[in-house]
Amino acid sequence: MISIDDVSHVAKLARLELTEEEKIKFSKQLGDILMYMEQLNEVDTTGVEPMNHPIDFSNVMREDVVTSELSREELMANAPEVEQDYFKVPKIN
Repeated sequence: MISIDDVSHVAKLARLELTEEEKIKFSKQLGDILMYMEQLNEVDTTGVEPMNHPIDFSNVMREDVVTSELSREELMANAPEVEQDYFKVPKIN
């Protein structure tokens, strides 16, 4: 089971504010997920090929061609704040 302290720590890293009830709820839910993963680890997968998708397909890639080019002034025109030639964003503590 995931402790409430672990849930609080992850919530802090993700900058989420959780109530005590949510911490208890998520602690149980995450614990249930981990127990299910443990059950999956017991399944015999000998001879099963690893896959990243159940359907075999490949991406169709188009050629990377520049269709229009914007000037720096055009790009910066929609920025909420600009400092010198850069987007100005708030500092994250």
